[in-house]
Amino acid sequence: MVSVGNGDYQVQTNALPDMDVSDAPTGCCPRFDPAGWDGRKLHFENKLFVRATTQSLLHVPLNMGKVFTRVQGHIEDAGAQDPDGYLVLSRDLSATESEHFFAVSDPVQDEEMTTLSGDFITRIFEGPHRKTGDWMHEMEVAAKASGHRVDRVFMFYTTCPKCARAYGANYVVGIAQLDQRSELEA
Repeated sequence: MVSVGNGDYQVQTNALPDMDVSDAPTGCCPRFDPAGWDGRKLHFENKLFVRATTQSLLHVPLNMGKVFTRVQGHIEDAGAQDPDGYLVLSRDLSATESEHFFAVSDPVQDEEMTTLSGDFITRIFEGPHRKTGDWMHEMEVAAKASGHRVDRVFMFYTTCPKCARAYGANYVVGIAQLDQRSELEA
C-alpha cells in the first residue's frame, strides 16, 4: 500500500487510473475526470509506447494534428488502443521539436516502438498551455518533496483545445519520471 497525495492505494505495474473513454459528447476527446489522477504514483515496467515527434516554432506546435491523426489511425488499425483508457506523454526536446509517447497494448506497424520503465508521480493542473513551464517546475518541487530528483517531466494533455473549450476545463496531468537515486544520493 502506498500513500501519495490524496489517499492510499495499491500501485500496480503498468496500470493507469480509471478513465471512461465512452463519455465523449464532442465525438472527439473523451471528457476527462481528474478524480484518481492527482497525487498518484505509477510504476511502469517495459510499458509499450509508440514514440512520435512533432515540429514546433518557439514551442508552438506546427504539425501536431497531422502527426497525432496518423499515429492514432495506425493504433486503431492495429487494434492496439487500451480499451480502459489512453495516455499520451508529451515533452519538448527543444524550441523546435517535441516527443510524444502513446501508450499501446500491442506493437503498431509503421511506427517507432519503445518502452518506458520506472516510477512516476502525477499532479493535476487546469488552465492554458502557456502555464506548462510553471507546471513542470511544480513537478520538480513535488518530486523533491518526496525525496527524489526528476529524470524527465511529461505532460498528458487530456483533451484537444476544441474539446477543452466545449467541456469548460483544460485538464493537464503532469507526470514526472523519478530518478532512481534519491535526492540525498545525487
